[in-house]
Amino acid sequence: MKLLETTLNQISPSSSEWREKAAQRIETLIMPHWALGRSLDLAVDVAGITRSITPDISRRACIVMGADHGVAAEGVTPCPQEVTPLMMAAFTKGGAAINVLADHIGAEMVIVDVGVKGDLSELYNEGKIIDFSIAQGTANFAKVPAMSREQAVASIEAGIEVVNNIKDKFDLFVLGEMGIGNTTASSAIVSLLCGLSADIVTGCGAGLDEPGRQHKAQVIRAALALHQPDPHDALDVLAKVGGFEIGAMAGVMLAAAALHKPVILDGFICTAAALIAQSLNPDVADTLIAGHSSVERGHIAALEKLDKNPILNLELRLGEGSGAAMALPIVDAGVKVMKEMATFADLGVSLS
Repeated sequence: MKLLETTLNQISPSSSEWREKAAQRIETLIMPHWALGRSLDLAVDVAGITRSITPDISRRACIVMGADHGVAAEGVTPCPQEVTPLMMAAFTKGGAAINVLADHIGAEMVIVDVGVKGDLSELYNEGKIIDFSIAQGTANFAKVPAMSREQAVASIEAGIEVVNNIKDKFDLFVLGEMGIGNTTASSAIVSLLCGLSADIVTGCGAGLDEPGRQHKAQVIRAALALHQPDPHDALDVLAKVGGFEIGAMAGVMLAAAALHKPVILDGFICTAAALIAQSLNPDVADTLIAGHSSVERGHIAALEKLDKNPILNLELRLGEGSGAAMALPIVDAGVKVMKEMATFADLGVSLS
């Protein structure tokens, strides 16, 4: 708990001073007022986060947090849990979508096990997966709390430690996850923290039909009625209906905020984690850039709670950090324009 408390105390809002400096520079560039639209808004966001109008975000890590969910036993997903360790292994071999996209954006993969149900010890020993495993998946929150409060703290602190261990190597983090059953946990979190019914925020996840989606929403409703998580206590919410990878992603966001380093959010699960982080310290939201809006029903509500306007809307639903990776080149473009485009003064033109 000490690491979490220390990190929370180190977080401050985006710098209004540096945002203003960025806006002033952009106004001098040789183009009509804000002619490149939201890409320039993103450049201002990065300036406020990094405290610089010449930020270097070239060193980027794609962090993928993996864990399993006991609630999968309730038939809330068409995929067997065996998929999680198989995909974690696939990430180490370079053939998954996020590997291809990470290569495209020049990001280094950082793969972390915080609670996968399976034996990944060989991959730990080979240094291909970082071992922060808390348990072999969460408990089935349809029957008992997903985890203890102590485990909830441990999952968040795992994410903080991952970032603190690599903070000198990277300027920006692309964030994603892998975990069968995690849209169920995310829907429960979004339902609570956004004050919306489970049916409104529960989607089809990895491919449920409509009866399956309705069953999933009913499982969530029943679990929330059973455990009565306190929506004003993020650790209580995470412990009762969350996931280890959700907590760990929240930890990444908190650590990055304390270091003034941007985080590009992926989809629904990542955004649910952002709600946990925001609940722990509202200023963390300033450090987050929403990569995209997915097809999951609750994603828009979660983004609105964070006051985030997503960069892309491509009907994505993969996870892994894929949407965040696809959005990053637009962030790069805005920052590069802010840093490198000529000004009217460079051309000897006075705007006064």
